[in-house]
Amino acid sequence: MISEYLGIDSDYIVIGLAALVLILIIVMIVNAAKMHSLKKAYNNFMTGKDAKNLEDTILKRLDQVEQLMDSNEKNEKNINRIFSNMKYTFQKVGLVKYDAFNEMGGKLSFSLALLSQTNDGFIINAMHSREGCYTYIKEIIDGNSVITLSEEEQEALDTALNSNKK
Repeated sequence: MISEYLGIDSDYIVIGLAALVLILIIVMIVNAAKMHSLKKAYNNFMTGKDAKNLEDTILKRLDQVEQLMDSNEKNEKNINRIFSNMKYTFQKVGLVKYDAFNEMGGKLSFSLALLSQTNDGFIINAMHSREGCYTYIKEIIDGNSVITLSEEEQEALDTALNSNKK
């Protein structure tokens, strides 16, 4: 047969096959030991610390993620609502102090312009004299007044209109 064809004694073939079987048995034992170690590590991983189950931990984290997503959605809605309300708040300010009358000093009179994002608002003009203080208000719509503005009022309005352009 093969031994006669190759010129090898059959005893050497049997010894070689026995050695191969012995090596395969050793490899199988090493694999079994590694598999046992892996199973032990897997069981420890799945049971977790303090008898906590990995599934319970994952479900808990998923619930927390859902809560965070809901909270984020509410925050976005609140922020959008705040920004839409901000359009109507006074965001632009212009103030000019001046002397209304030559005999008065100290720049006690003033013009104060308060405008929203859409340039709507009013100008308060307070003129201080020896007899008293007179206060006037003029409505501003889209950056303009229907009533003619004094020089100081126009300066306060221009300051307010340019206050957010920085």
